[in-house]
Amino acid sequence: MTETNDRTKLIIFRGLVILAFVLLAFQLWRMQIVKGDEYFAEAENRRFRLVSVPPLRGAIYDRWGEILARNVPSYAVTITPADLPEDESARDRIYLELSQLLDVPALPAEAADAQPESIAEMVEGGALNPFQPISVKHDVARETAFIIEERHLDLPGVQVVDEAGREYPTGAITSDVLGYVGPIPADSAADYEEEGYNIYTDQVGLTGVEAVAEEYLHGTPGRKHVEVDVAGRELRTVSEELPAVPGDSVILALDTDLQEFVEDALRRTLEQWNAKQGAVVMLNPQTGEVLAMVSLPSYDNNLFANGIDPEAYRSLLADPERPLVNHAIAAQQPPGSDFKVITASGALQEHVITANTTFRCEGSLWVPNKYFPDDPALAQEFKCWWEWGHGDLNVIGALGYSCDIFFYHAGGGYLDQEGLGVDRLAAYARNFGLGQLSGIELPGEAPGLIPDPDWKRLNYSESWVLGDTYNMAIGQGFVLATPLQMANVAAAIANGGTLYQPQVIHDIVDADGNVVVPFEPKVIRTLDVDPDVLEIVREGMRASVSWGTGRRAALKTVAVAGKTGTAEFPGERDEEGHLPTHAWFISFAPYENPQVAMAIFVYDGGEGATTCAPLASEIYSYYFQAP
Repeated sequence: MTETNDRTKLIIFRGLVILAFVLLAFQLWRMQIVKGDEYFAEAENRRFRLVSVPPLRGAIYDRWGEILARNVPSYAVTITPADLPEDESARDRIYLELSQLLDVPALPAEAADAQPESIAEMVEGGALNPFQPISVKHDVARETAFIIEERHLDLPGVQVVDEAGREYPTGAITSDVLGYVGPIPADSAADYEEEGYNIYTDQVGLTGVEAVAEEYLHGTPGRKHVEVDVAGRELRTVSEELPAVPGDSVILALDTDLQEFVEDALRRTLEQWNAKQGAVVMLNPQTGEVLAMVSLPSYDNNLFANGIDPEAYRSLLADPERPLVNHAIAAQQPPGSDFKVITASGALQEHVITANTTFRCEGSLWVPNKYFPDDPALAQEFKCWWEWGHGDLNVIGALGYSCDIFFYHAGGGYLDQEGLGVDRLAAYARNFGLGQLSGIELPGEAPGLIPDPDWKRLNYSESWVLGDTYNMAIGQGFVLATPLQMANVAAAIANGGTLYQPQVIHDIVDADGNVVVPFEPKVIRTLDVDPDVLEIVREGMRASVSWGTGRRAALKTVAVAGKTGTAEFPGERDEEGHLPTHAWFISFAPYENPQVAMAIFVYDGGEGATTCAPLASEIYSYYFQAP
């Protein structure tokens, strides 16, 4: 009995051994014969890989060759998903170690928006292309990079790579124009991938010139075959299949020295008048080149040059003065009396008035009630800013003294005297470029607003009345414009009637200095205003600086022409019952041969004559080196 059992056990044991060898042989046959090619290819992939070589991003210069954006040596940390351990706990350990070193979350947060994307989420997002490195963090400190390199055997799949970071030497002075670069946004990843971008590691322009000139600045990536070790670390380059082509450089129309001076002068003006926001735009009226564009408050784009700093970004977003907004192109505000140059142009062109037409200003006028015209108690008063009245004025004097009463007459008419009317007034405003985008090569431009009866009916369910036309004629009411638009109005008057598209970018040049895209002035339209009409308006603007409201902008050796603006906006009234006001001043110089046109805007800055005109004088004095 015992002998039989032992024999049976021996047979079973021998059978199991034979079965194990059969299974082992089958597995070896399957791995070496059936799937041999597949495993060989995978092994080769782990040993030899075709990787993308990022191109150097093009630089950005000002019109004189001063560098505004450049590449600097930097370190980045990447993870190649295929080289990570298969064991989940081992992967989590790597994530946690990197998290401590890089200050990046290791695992997803419970709250969706509680923290930035975690390392685990980054790796999961790259799972479809496991041999493609994923950038975990750019601009890694040198000491941290060395620590990770020393511990590379404990961190399989993790690599420290050299890359070109971005640096902006002029910082906040030019940040609103230049913008900054950053990782490819998730909602745009598919589009960038179609264009050949590496969506896991490439940096792209997110705002400003960096964004609009992305196709030129980025360059063309290359490809190379490399040998890697078991941890995925690159050992050597086997061959270069395609060299990377560096991006083109962008030359701006900006003058950095002028930009810096204007920024400092505007900042001092804001401090003097206890104002928080302001903008200055300077154009070449003969070409549309943007010579200076300053928006305050601003921000230092170096904060985001190599990835968004969440804390800094949240702080800037929470700032009520909106430093991330380029107020020069996005601040939509009533232009006040600066608009009167448009009213004057339209009224002269339509023969509502002539150069010799005079209206009497007694400080206010009374418009009879159209239903009860004989009842003076129901008449509505419209005041001039000068309550004592300007007396008899023609259009040049009215522009010089900025008389509201004259432009009530010219814009809306009075009693039996015809005015330009809302439809023609709106048409001329749009002809000057208001209520529409200028086409400047910067994201975030606002169109402003030129209202009309249909607009008011749709938005307020009310009919247009004469008072609306009066307000519109002096740049109040529903009219909204940006500093850039008003600078372009001044430029069109200065050059005799050509409305140019403002351009920040002057030339695009390749790595060898050859011009790829040359600068060419772009004409939006020729104004529907005769040159002799514009000459009368120019005389009025010259009168404003010579002896009118804009005389604080005058220089001794350069003839400046300008128009002051003071625009009321809703807010707390002062002790005398006056609403708060924005300060404006548009101008050009020299009067005889204009080289510069400018718009200055100060939010809640009081009167254009006292706040902006002296600033214009200071800027022109610097520009022309004149006393």
